[in-house]
Amino acid sequence: MSVIILIAALLPVVLINTFIYVRDKKDREPIKELVISFILGSLSIFFIFIQVILRELKLIGTWDNSQSTQDIFLHAFIEVALVEELAKYLVLRGYSYKRKAFNEPFDGIVYSVMVSMGFAGLENIFYSMQGIGTAILRAFTAVPAHATFAVAMGYYVGLAKFNPEKSVLYQFVGVVLAVIFHGFYDFFLMSNEQIGMAMGAFVTLIVGIVLSLKAIKRHRAIKEMDLH
Repeated sequence: MSVIILIAALLPVVLINTFIYVRDKKDREPIKELVISFILGSLSIFFIFIQVILRELKLIGTWDNSQSTQDIFLHAFIEVALVEELAKYLVLRGYSYKRKAFNEPFDGIVYSVMVSMGFAGLENIFYSMQGIGTAILRAFTAVPAHATFAVAMGYYVGLAKFNPEKSVLYQFVGVVLAVIFHGFYDFFLMSNEQIGMAMGAFVTLIVGIVLSLKAIKRHRAIKEMDLH
């Protein structure tokens, strides 16, 4: 892999992480904790080898776009979205959630994005081995998509930590929303209908970005009220 392709693969990750970090204008998270969350997020990608093991055991089949709509739907939502989002959640809940620096709802979004960008960054490097075109395309699609999934999860995980009586419910909602957005995004990409594929994935991404920005704005408003 050339240096240019590597930069193209990682630049969107750096830009998204920076965007989220500067949104946290007061009481920012320790760089050390963010870096560790990012690294653990990148390592969580190896949870997808569960899919490989299941295929080897013949418990799931090998996917191709000639399959039925139902099979594509199950593959997108269960074998991809659920496995990947659970992998990210385990890192977010197992490490980031327990940090002392995680002391306000907005931190759920910050840490969730860091974990997700670690995952997306390593994934993007693997895919970008196909060439610079793939790296550039994913910079505007897959990487931002992972960020929107992370904001959905992080928004509710942030609420969960500071609402003990609803903690389990909020965490469940966060994971489910991330899986739903991820599942629909992948489902449209895997669809046999080329026009529908492009439009569906694009609409899912745009909706995810709009809702993510609103979630960020809402948590920041809560934070600013607490600081005054």
